[in-house]
Formats: sequence, structure tokens, C-alpha cells
Amino acid sequence: MPTPTGQEGRPVAVVTGASSGIGAATVRHLATAGFDVVAGARRTDRLEALAKEVGSAVRPLPLDVTSAESIEAFTDAIPACRVLVNNAGGALGQDRIAQSDDDQWITMFETNVLGLMRMTRALLGKLIGSGNGHVVNIGSVAAHEAYVGGAGYIAAKHGARGVNDVLRLELNGQPVRVSEIDPGLTETEFSLVRFDGDAEAATRVYQGMTPLVADDVAEIITFVVTRPPHVDIDTLIVRPRDQARTFMVHRS
Repeated sequence: MPTPTGQEGRPVAVVTGASSGIGAATVRHLATAGFDVVAGARRTDRLEALAKEVGSAVRPLPLDVTSAESIEAFTDAIPACRVLVNNAGGALGQDRIAQSDDDQWITMFETNVLGLMRMTRALLGKLIGSGNGHVVNIGSVAAHEAYVGGAGYIAAKHGARGVNDVLRLELNGQPVRVSEIDPGLTETEFSLVRFDGDAEAATRVYQGMTPLVADDVAEIITFVVTRPPHVDIDTLIVRPRDQARTFMVHRS
């Protein structure tokens, strides 16, 4: 498939966690904005369906950001890259620290922190080589605020934010921008995964309020990466109007 290589003059964007939610919406918006998009995720059947829906601008490739071997195979298949959207991540459980689950914490750090680092490291040469690279890391308001029962996810997103900040320092003077988009309550599969498939518990998260949706965040990501090269939107927090803080939500 020739277009995602940049051979036709279109910039190439890579989106991780692209099989659903913010990732899938970002693939759609970037393709509409003129990018060739390499979409990576573990659920390849969903990627194939997304590529069929959007068209030839999308190239689906299997990707597990917790696997160094998967990342190597994925990035080796990408000849060029101007934009990297590190979207893969997520939360597991809502236990207090006294009841915390080690495996859940390890998985959250593997996806939200190490996955982000590994993907960025693997594509950094191509991002610099593009002459106008851009790393966009999808964080969370949890990178700025604490709430009871969220310690593992909060710690992981604080860790990811630390990676972002250091990356900006290390790339100063290089033709690569680093942006962090931190959404508040966004109705996707996020809560369904967090509550281990409990649809009732996931639905309660958004009851009585109007959350963001995936397209809201995808539109912001597209806006950020289409600014002039000298404009770097450093950190952007976006919340639904009904959410004043992670723990303060107006419900009717």
C-alpha cells in the first residue's frame, strides 16, 4: 500500500490504540485533514474495518505497545513519519492503595509510560528526518489532579507527563514539537475496560452529565498538528463543561 510511505507527498501520521475511541476517531480526522495514517492496535479486525471505512489513506498494522518485538516490527514497516499520536493506554480498576493489584499497576505503566517511551524512541529518527516532526501524547486530567481509587492510573499518567516534559527539553533545537492533550471524562470504551467489562458500572460514570466524546478530542489533536511549524501547543487540558475537577462533576 503506497500512500502511507509518503511517496505521494502526503504527510504520514502514526496513531496507536487506533482500534476504538479517541484513537479511531483521530485516524478518521487526520485522514480527512490530508494525512496518510498508519493505524496500530492489537485488535486487527477493528483496524481492518476502520481502514475499509476511511479508505486508502489508512494503513492498518498490528501493534502491542507492551511488546518490544511488536513495536520493532511495526516501526520497521513505516518508512516515514511526521506525526506520532501516542494514544494507547488506559486504566484498570478503582481500588484504593491498601487493596491495590500489582498486575494492574504493572499493566498501566507498561501501556501508559513504557509504551509511549518505546514508540517515541523507535520513531524519533524518522520524526526528526521529516523536518517537521510532532509527538502528541494523549494524557489525562489525572496527570494533574488526584482522586480516591485512581492511584495506579494517576501515577502512570504523571509518569507519562514526566516523559513529555523531558522529551521537550531533549529535543529543543530539533525540528520536532511535543504536545500533551489531557482529556477529562470522555465516553468511550475507557470505563468499560476499567471495570472489566461491567457495562452497568461503566454507564454510571457518565450518568446525569454530558461527557466529551472521541470526536471532540480527535478534532483538538488535528488542530494541534496542523498549526504552523513554529507553533507548539505544549499542554492542553480539555474537560466537559459538567466536570470542574476529576472528583467534581455536576449531575442533573
